[in-house]
Amino acid sequence: MKKFALLSVSDKTKIVEFAKSLNNLDYHILATGNTAKILLDAKVEVTEISNFTGFPEIFDGRVKTLHPKIFGGILFRRDNTEDKSQAEKNNISPIDIVCVNLYPFVKTSSDPNASLDKILENIDIGGPSLIRASAKNYKFVSILTNPTQYDTFLIELKTGIISNETRVKLAVEAFSHTAFYDTFISNFLEKKFELPSTHFRINLPKEKVLRYGENPHQQAALFGNFNFYFEVLHGKEISYNNILDLIAGVELAEDLTKSLSGTDEITCTIIKHQNPAGAAIGDTAIEAYTKALKCDPVSAFGGIVIFTSEVDEILALKLNEIFLEIVCAPSFTGEAMKILKKKKDRRLLRQIRQVTEKKMTFRNIPGGVIAQDADIAILDKESIHIATEKKPAQKELDDLYFAWIVAKHAKSNAIVFVRDKTTLGVGAGQMSRLDSAKIAYMKAKEHGLDLNGSVAASDAFFPFADTLLEIINCGVTSVIQPGGSVRDSEVIEAANKNNISMVFTGIRHFKH
Repeated sequence: MKKFALLSVSDKTKIVEFAKSLNNLDYHILATGNTAKILLDAKVEVTEISNFTGFPEIFDGRVKTLHPKIFGGILFRRDNTEDKSQAEKNNISPIDIVCVNLYPFVKTSSDPNASLDKILENIDIGGPSLIRASAKNYKFVSILTNPTQYDTFLIELKTGIISNETRVKLAVEAFSHTAFYDTFISNFLEKKFELPSTHFRINLPKEKVLRYGENPHQQAALFGNFNFYFEVLHGKEISYNNILDLIAGVELAEDLTKSLSGTDEITCTIIKHQNPAGAAIGDTAIEAYTKALKCDPVSAFGGIVIFTSEVDEILALKLNEIFLEIVCAPSFTGEAMKILKKKKDRRLLRQIRQVTEKKMTFRNIPGGVIAQDADIAILDKESIHIATEKKPAQKELDDLYFAWIVAKHAKSNAIVFVRDKTTLGVGAGQMSRLDSAKIAYMKAKEHGLDLNGSVAASDAFFPFADTLLEIINCGVTSVIQPGGSVRDSEVIEAANKNNISMVFTGIRHFKH
């Protein structure tokens, strides 16, 4: 009895070599149009699907494999007497190997210049059907969906038999392949036509296994496409905690740059345990780093440093003065790389693309997940409400906006002191807002920073006047907060009595 293998691939990588090996093992190759053409050009013996079925490809290739001779050959159970009888009666030959990968919908839909018609044409119909049919009948059919599977499969095939274990593994990978494909299509179309999502769908490929999670006893892995945004240039393997801190720092840097800085200004953020240990804007990268580092040089030790501009030799020498887990920037000069690589374990990352975009955030809970829109709210400077008799000067307003963004990226409850677009003290993650104010003040004093003439931001309203009074006693001249407390009048009165200005934003930035 003839042995048949069906090949229909969009990714033609190694398909000629694979087909030749199957020919050498006495398999008769069936292939769809473009795949058949490539094989014929390479002198591989092949039969086009249309010649095998006696039915032509129609509708510009929309229908080509959907035929009983193809699906019958894949799906009939070789150990079922009735199936075998029906196969013989209908002249259906068994197809024992199916090699299929799908139209490049993911790539095409990611192209901003692709029309909707072109994207829809890249929704594969026959391919997923072939894959699912083959995987369903894994007891008798081997289904390959990725060129990386070819070599090991051929090694086993040359022994004369493919084990059940291999066929099961290939089938599971096949269903994962179509699941990812359909998930991407569903998510794309919902977004394209602005339809509400009815299911939580996520199906990301495993990019790499991480050394461990938050702690050594926790296993962890990275799923998705981290390399789309960052390139690791040097250092030991990036960890789970590194990634969380890195993203926290980059999101803060992008938010500050997008909302505040001029075209020539540079942002630096220093992150520890997903909280800002320092942030500043300067005319040069070394100025921004020096200012940011002053906020909390102790906590910066072992932290993550993010720049929005190139790192040069002078800055690299400065960075080498303390231990830093990661330095991330859009680029590094050659001399800077030589200097920074002297620290063997430190990771150097190049940021390729911005990470801030409209997206959802998720947390797992017993029985499922909770989801929300990402906090991408930008303060409308024209809509702020000055709640006090005293109005903030323009310089104070500039610092208030800066402080407001840093507070947005600090764990609640958060109080942030700022002067000259530089953090002076950050109090975050406390159960009491009053305690956050005390910690921010303590940090500033510990590092010799004078808070007189500074401004302060609170990520949420003051429920009582006590926190505001604590801030005023630190030397602050202006405060920014959401407002909305039932005791706003009490808080405003305290501000007026102490001759400071206070701005209400109407936006709360809790970060749990």
